[in-house]
Amino acid sequence: MSSTCDLLEELYKTLSDWWGPTGWWPGDTPFEIIVGAILTQNTAWVNVERAIDNLKGAGALSPEAMGALPPEVLAELVRPSGYYNQKARKLADFLAFVGETYGGSVEAMAEAPLPQLRAQLLAVRGIGPETADSILLYACGKAVFVTDAYTERILSRHGLVPAGAGYDEVQALFTDNLPADVDLYAEYHGLIVHLGKEHCRRRKPLCEGCPAQAALGPPVPGPGQA
Repeated sequence: MSSTCDLLEELYKTLSDWWGPTGWWPGDTPFEIIVGAILTQNTAWVNVERAIDNLKGAGALSPEAMGALPPEVLAELVRPSGYYNQKARKLADFLAFVGETYGGSVEAMAEAPLPQLRAQLLAVRGIGPETADSILLYACGKAVFVTDAYTERILSRHGLVPAGAGYDEVQALFTDNLPADVDLYAEYHGLIVHLGKEHCRRRKPLCEGCPAQAALGPPVPGPGQA
């Protein structure tokens, strides 16, 4: 029987051969990546792209420029991402955190030790584990594995974690069995995003032709397979 480490390594190789390299997370600067991580909550990435295009068009994709915007203007710019008033407040709260703690410098923030920075990010209103870890991995280059609903769904359907497993449990499956490598973690998460979007959908998953089955075998019987 294959070990969990072997299964995860085989899944990565299979998905990489299928889709890689993914180039995930999209963004021209660390700050743009951070903004995208906050805006992508509860929406599809295509909507985030529209909001980021608005911010670029307004010259507002830097901490200084965004911080100078009136709240209602920022909210209107990020409107395509949905929940735009809430997300404008979340962006403002993040800017306040960076300003007060790191002198407004994302680069200085990225130099902070991982445990310290993760705890600080999680203390910012509106930033949960997935958003914090996305910022840490993709904007700050920290070796943190990002998990999401796709990850839990894929692993639970193949019997590697129980259905409804929490964020920490799913994350630990990867960090306990794979080397702590920024490039590996970044690409693996991007591949999981592709797999979740194209095959392991929440409703009516497209199991036929799913590359994950070559590595993990067929999904185990259970809820969500119809």
